[in-house]
Amino acid sequence: MSDDDQISLPSRRRALKYFGAGGGAVAASALLAACQGVRDEPGSGPAGGAFGSTPAWRFVFVNHVTTNSFFVPTRTGLADAAKMVGIPEPQWTGSAEGNVSEMANAFSTAVNGGADGIAVALTDDNAFVEPTKRAFAKGIPVIAYNATAAGNHPLTYVGQDLYQSGFLMGRRIARDVADGLILVGISQPGGNNVQPRLDGITDALKQAAPGVTVLPVNTGAEQAAELNAIAAAYDGHTDAKGVYAVDAGSTASIAQLLTTRGLQGKVHAGGYDTLTDTLKGVQSGALDFTIDQSAYLQGFLSVLYLYLYRVSGTLVTPPFTDTGLTFVTKDNVGPYLTADSKFEGGRKTEPVPMPSSIPLPAPSGTPR
Repeated sequence: MSDDDQISLPSRRRALKYFGAGGGAVAASALLAACQGVRDEPGSGPAGGAFGSTPAWRFVFVNHVTTNSFFVPTRTGLADAAKMVGIPEPQWTGSAEGNVSEMANAFSTAVNGGADGIAVALTDDNAFVEPTKRAFAKGIPVIAYNATAAGNHPLTYVGQDLYQSGFLMGRRIARDVADGLILVGISQPGGNNVQPRLDGITDALKQAAPGVTVLPVNTGAEQAAELNAIAAAYDGHTDAKGVYAVDAGSTASIAQLLTTRGLQGKVHAGGYDTLTDTLKGVQSGALDFTIDQSAYLQGFLSVLYLYLYRVSGTLVTPPFTDTGLTFVTKDNVGPYLTADSKFEGGRKTEPVPMPSSIPLPAPSGTPR
């Protein structure tokens, strides 16, 4: 991105990016170092190690799509972190289909049940304000992960800067599509977990490719139905210059659709996350790119932040942590597929071997 492009981003988004990227990276390193020596096995009694004896604190994660495959690495990450610090694996609860009332009820159940910490995906602006206040009044820390919302009161946020990721995706789209119609699948229109990305895409294209018309496609929160929604939308607009998405399931559905119909290279496409069908679509050319937001870290760091906040008696306040944005293309998709690692939702749990050399990262202060 050029200096002019960077200036065009809203200032508050830039502030979040630089504060989040720097603070999150430093905090994560410090936490990992601090946790060395803590016993590996969770138990029902106090845990020993770097922090001495600590209770077996119970943390609860409230999620909006509890069975969605995107969150497989998130759940692996939270379980790994809990094992590392010697506490029980956090409870995974909420709603399977984005039902905010079900999520709010799960949150209230956690508060009433005396949870020791709550991580919540703030997909709604209003539903969690009062439950969060009740939690803090009872000494229960609350953090947001994967999605956050203005006017709420979490200690911090662990997840991607969603608007900025959409803005950068929009600029990436503008490299391939200068005018005409594009379809953009979105699983939960208006939801704080995906709507900011669509807003960012739209704003970026207004600047970089004003001749492009964006047609949002409501694919629904139920992952199994997203392919039908994407297919129906494309059948109604076969003149579309591109087919994109702002969530994992919709992106995988686009890869399946274009592959099945032999449209690789004929229609531009891209989206989010690293589901298997998505990665195969990038490899085959059905997708120009997908965006990795480090789902594993959203679980792993959330547990470490809640743990450190409790073990320090609130002295160590967790920082805002942007879990990042990596464009995965045909050039760098290989390791994602060959590793098949738990860090990206794969089957293998062993450490991934380091390569003999590492590509030089982009200069500090530039998007990756």
